Amino acid sequence: MKISTKGRYGLTIMMELAGKFGEGPTSLKSIAERNQLSEHYLEQLIAPLRNAGLVKSIRGAYGGYILSKDPAQITSGDVIRILEGPISPVDFTEEDDPAKRNLWLRIRNSIAEVLDSTTLADLVTYKEEVQQDSYMFYI
Repeated sequence: MKISTKGRYGLTIMMELAGKFGEGPTSLKSIAERNQLSEHYLEQLIAPLRNAGLVKSIRGAYGGYILSKDPAQITSGDVIRILEGPISPVDFTEEDDPAKRNLWLRIRNSIAEVLDSTTLADLVTYKEEVQQDSYMFYI
């Protein structure tokens, strides 16, 4: 399964709003400028997120968008499914071979588990860790 720009940029919008949660509305223009993305494209992505109830629009001179609930209550799976549709690496309903069908189901379930267990709060507080055991020294 490959996540398109819809899913990737939609997650960017949501992470930006999560980072500003409780501080008031954020404009799409500021998100677009900060991330060097098309404001017009972001406008197309925010509509389904608003219709699904994940974001609220605030009108006025200092308007913009806010998350409709705490970032810890919104998963990356919520965002990806709204913008990309169902999570599936292949159309396994047409698969005749039970072994391959089982493989596709396990892959789908693993992807869904990662997306559904990763909240916006997790993403905006992520710190990259350097693992000591990943370095090998040869003598």
